Amino acid sequence: MVALGAVIATLLGFALFYGLKGKKKSIDSSMKSSENRICKSDSGKSTDIIIVGAGVAGSALAYTLGKDGRRVHVIERDLRQPDRIVGELLQPGGYLKLVELGLEDCVSDIDAQNVYGYALYKDGKSTKLSYPLGSFNSNVAGRSFHHGRFVQRMREKAASLPNVRMEQGTVTSLLERNGTIKGVEYKTKTGEKHTAYAPLTVVCDGCCSNLRRNLCNPKLPFANHGHVVLAEPSPILFYPISSTEIRCLVDIPGQKVPSVSNGKMAQYLKTVIAPQIPHELQTAFISATEKGNMRTMPNRNMPAAPYPTPGALLMGDAFNMRHPLTGGGMTVALSDVILLRDLLRPLHSLDNAYSLCKYFESFYTLRKPVASTINTLAGALYKVFSASSDPAREEIRQACFDYLRLGGVFSSGPISILSGLNPRPLGLVLHFFTVAVYGVGRLLIPFPSPKRLWIGARLISDASGIIFPIIKAEGITQMFFPVAVPAYYRAPPVK
Repeated sequence: MVALGAVIATLLGFALFYGLKGKKKSIDSSMKSSENRICKSDSGKSTDIIIVGAGVAGSALAYTLGKDGRRVHVIERDLRQPDRIVGELLQPGGYLKLVELGLEDCVSDIDAQNVYGYALYKDGKSTKLSYPLGSFNSNVAGRSFHHGRFVQRMREKAASLPNVRMEQGTVTSLLERNGTIKGVEYKTKTGEKHTAYAPLTVVCDGCCSNLRRNLCNPKLPFANHGHVVLAEPSPILFYPISSTEIRCLVDIPGQKVPSVSNGKMAQYLKTVIAPQIPHELQTAFISATEKGNMRTMPNRNMPAAPYPTPGALLMGDAFNMRHPLTGGGMTVALSDVILLRDLLRPLHSLDNAYSLCKYFESFYTLRKPVASTINTLAGALYKVFSASSDPAREEIRQACFDYLRLGGVFSSGPISILSGLNPRPLGLVLHFFTVAVYGVGRLLIPFPSPKRLWIGARLISDASGIIFPIIKAEGITQMFFPVAVPAYYRAPPVK
């Protein structure tokens, strides 16, 4: 068990290279001096907001608050270009949030690939699920890229504002006085201890945050598409991260992972996983496996359970995570950034910590419909797509695959939720149980039998057992009826 959340599985990621390999080098070399460009000297001015962490959420928040005239101090533990195997797929809904923030150029010149939907594979059959983008500008699509290149562009954009100071340092603790967070204590990259003070501290330093406990209670055969293989024991995901590379994520359930160093991981991938992936990708998959360039990371599920703290706010992966299968994390983070920006705009002063804390309760309520829908879909799809020896669970899996293959509203509805273009909780529940009913109908036609009736009843029961616990963890009232929560109506504090 990993602190701050239950480990669902371990993700194994590696890149499959293809095509023009020389292109990658020029892109990477353009990023080498980023740290020097980002770091700024202390201006000596007072700070309105401290942001801990300069990932997707932190950098986007720093830029939008800086544009609004706030004096922002960002403290990031490592300003070098990140190198990680998740946070590489931005859904179309997330791209629209990027446009709203004025950060759409951050996906330019990093060899980002347009993504127009998914291809779904099962038992040798496939279906293409395209995003419903007909009513949008032609530039609107998903984007997949190297996470580090994207984050570095966002950091540079934020640091270009004169009132945003970005500093490399490790925040060791929050400074608290009489129950109110007044600032942070941190170490610079040279090891010197410093303190920084501001009326508001926003913590968004990622899934390994050491500050989260203080603020939260833990609770390509088809071009330009992500490829989801419904394999055993759990789904496999392929998506392009540049014009020369495809990322492959293999989900390994449980806490015991085959060792990479002794060759057991490679053996597992070649004997168990490779036979299940599309034929067109097998040669590249096996080749990448033999090269041994594999990395693992724990996959956490952390429902958002905030602990209201005067003077501080929690955001990003430090606050709330979901299964990466649907690639919704950055969409949620950017949506949260826009919401917080809009809540802060009417405020001329941030000095009254207690009234501000009361006001920010509306943030946690207003974010729920979008965030909880994306979180619930990710958790439910992971469970549905994972293989099982239970006939009812396997029937749900097959029914979901066939339902999406029907096309029309049966595919465009779910994919609009997944893409973040229409993240409505009621629509999610409706489609989920329509899949279950569709599965029961398949069992009963043309002739129902006692065994089929029993499996059908268990199918509905299992479907309920998948989605309702996830919804309960997210908060039923906040997710479906936010207007019934008093915090929904919080007005800006009056000084």
